[in-house]
Amino acid sequence: MANIISDETMEYVGILAKLELSEDEKEQAKSDMGKMLDYIDKLNELDTTDVEPMSHVFPVNNVFREDVVTNGDDRDNILKNAPGVKEGAFKVPKTVE
Repeated sequence: MANIISDETMEYVGILAKLELSEDEKEQAKSDMGKMLDYIDKLNELDTTDVEPMSHVFPVNNVFREDVVTNGDDRDNILKNAPGVKEGAFKVPKTVE
């Protein structure tokens, strides 16, 4: 295991993650983090010279639709349903004194 996590690093990670770990839990977490970093080092050994970078594993296309107004300015019909109207807007009871 080439990546050794220091006690200070574990303490800092615990503060960032807002975790209170016992000494046994800290030792286990240090071991787990070291194994993860070793695995990342192993992945860095791969030859990726002919591999194009990508942002997703699967091809992603724009799924958004065009923003087209379909109902237009229908204020008068909308305000017909209002219990009260004032100056072209809904009139509601006062909620804050």
